[in-house]
Amino acid sequence: MKRIILALALVALTGSAFAQKKTTSSATVSFDATTPKDAFPKAENKTAIASLNTKTSAVAFEVPVKNFVFPNATIQEHFNGERWLNSDKYKTFTFAGKIVDPSKVNFGKDGSYTADVAGKLTVKDKTNDVTVPVTFVVKGSSVTASSSFDLTLADYGVMADGEKISKTPKVNVNAEFK
Repeated sequence: MKRIILALALVALTGSAFAQKKTTSSATVSFDATTPKDAFPKAENKTAIASLNTKTSAVAFEVPVKNFVFPNATIQEHFNGERWLNSDKYKTFTFAGKIVDPSKVNFGKDGSYTADVAGKLTVKDKTNDVTVPVTFVVKGSSVTASSSFDLTLADYGVMADGEKISKTPKVNVNAEFK
């Protein structure tokens, strides 16, 4: 009987340890770099890989550059080209950070929580510290995270002319962690 109780306790502890790290391979990252002169520089990528550790508050994303889809094939070609993102050389955008104040999010209780996430964002060969607001929605064992923020392209060595492509596109990130 003691062995059965011990085994059940170990299974319960193991299950809760694994539940601390949640992942997804279908997070969505989109951006809108439109200007009054050009409405086409919008793209979406539904293949981002992301993880969330509810115990340590760590958040990480990896986004394949070539998987951004534009409504215009010419813009997509320019985006991936050497002058812009050079996706043959710089294959991913990455982010690694943590929830700034973990007490603002209760991963054990259903609800909607807003907290800042701070970390390092790498685009091409440039890494910068960023802090973005994130809304976490906890429902049962799943957590949805969403964020919307502006990104200054020049900070990452991407030059925009300002007429056809915004110098500070709006970035949206959405992920459902299981």
